[in-house]
Amino acid sequence: MYDPPVDVLKECIESVIAQDFHDWELIMVDDFSPTAAVPMIIGQYAQQDPRITLIERDVNGHIVAASNDGLAVAAGEFIVLLDHDDLLVPGALTQVINAVDRHDDVDYLYTDEDKVGDDGTFYGAFHKPDWSPERLRGQMYTSHLSVLRASVVREVGGFREGFDGSQDHDLVLRVTERARRVVHVSEVLYHWRAVEGSTAVDIEAKPYADDAGRRAVQEHLDRVGIDARAVAGAEPGRYTVERRLPPARSVSLVIPTMGQSAVVHGESRVLVVEAVRSALARTDHDDVEVVVVHDAPTPAYVLDQLREVAGDRLVLVPFDAPFNFSTKMNLGVSHASGDRVVFLNDDVEAISDGWLEQLVAPLDEDDVGLTGAKLYFSDQTVQHAGHAYYNGGYHHPFKFWTRDEVGPFGELVINREVTGVTAACAAMRREVFFAVGGFTETLPGNFNDVDLCYKVAATGLRTLFIANSELFHYESQTRVAQVAEWERLAVVGRWGTPTEDAYLRSKLAMPNLRRVKELPADLSGGA
Repeated sequence: MYDPPVDVLKECIESVIAQDFHDWELIMVDDFSPTAAVPMIIGQYAQQDPRITLIERDVNGHIVAASNDGLAVAAGEFIVLLDHDDLLVPGALTQVINAVDRHDDVDYLYTDEDKVGDDGTFYGAFHKPDWSPERLRGQMYTSHLSVLRASVVREVGGFREGFDGSQDHDLVLRVTERARRVVHVSEVLYHWRAVEGSTAVDIEAKPYADDAGRRAVQEHLDRVGIDARAVAGAEPGRYTVERRLPPARSVSLVIPTMGQSAVVHGESRVLVVEAVRSALARTDHDDVEVVVVHDAPTPAYVLDQLREVAGDRLVLVPFDAPFNFSTKMNLGVSHASGDRVVFLNDDVEAISDGWLEQLVAPLDEDDVGLTGAKLYFSDQTVQHAGHAYYNGGYHHPFKFWTRDEVGPFGELVINREVTGVTAACAAMRREVFFAVGGFTETLPGNFNDVDLCYKVAATGLRTLFIANSELFHYESQTRVAQVAEWERLAVVGRWGTPTEDAYLRSKLAMPNLRRVKELPADLSGGA
């Protein structure tokens, strides 16, 4: 610590003393504070309670040096990170220990948090997702309260010089690379003090921390063998992981269509032709195959235009049967030759360069089974930023938020684990698709993508929302999905009724009702 206000320092110490779990030690390292009252007050507490230790540095070494001094004398099995002006919630340590008792192999735990203002008001609760390694690359989301097994902290070398301001992000990345188990305690157990000069008040307060965090993420990517670069994100403390797709990786786009035309941005267009044109124009990847599954009514001129746009990349697959999205997609994949398959609606338009590379490259990680893109309506409001399954339903959180909004806690601008994604633009490894049985053909219209996401999760694989793979989806904002009760019951009967989403607990993620007068149904299937 360095020169904290005396009153908040006392409140911090008192919040530890008040814990109903008593087997703790509080190590306080004073980093040569100019205010003599700081070490004096800590010394007084230490005299009254032998569990409190004061270490006084004779030179200011900043947070990494001070933290390592504390780590060097720590005798506990676990290290709990507590800033000198923040507060532990009563009973916090008991809840942490209870979690440890349930999982004797846990090496890292984190809890939910909120902020405390100068007037003592608690606000800004961050109800965090369960363990989300992809999100940790995009932001230090686990921060408060972080609890780390001391032996693992020492194995990885403790805090590292050169990462001041993001030293905890760097440490947690290294610890979780080798952790046997990571546990999320989904209770607010930490109050983060919002004071002037703190990132709790101003996310831009410590620009040096943003650079340190980016470097921490980059070194992590290098260590775990992910071919990517970490770049500054949409706001400080957020990072974008730009992956590289191996040139030899073959990719098949699978697109169902009837060859419809529509007016988009004031101009008439053949939707599937422009979908293919934009998809190929916005990628530098060469080995791309375009598999179009077309219904019998598809006009011949549409197929001619597709041949002109896609050339010898095009594979045309006729379909002459009653509408069944699942059957059409399964048929398309059976005709595809790519190592990776991308499901693509015919009413999309790729708008971010490298959309395909960013969507497909994460599948090179063995534990990633499915990825989904960020989709916008024509007015650039969000149509899809991952699924969330809760309160007995299947939802599109963040619907109608604007393209320039980062979302609560950066949800809209960072890649992250999600429970599900829409099949309007999603990618899988070919072998995973067949291993889970593809799309369930008894769900011809709705919830076929929800079912697919459940099947992927059942194999233990992760599903990722890829924020830097962006497309328009020209689905009507006011279209009401015609969902039959039997469709919902089929999914519930197979997977149970969803109660709480593991990756999205914030009420702030609700659809933006300012954008529309009447909210349409939550979710239609992949069609």
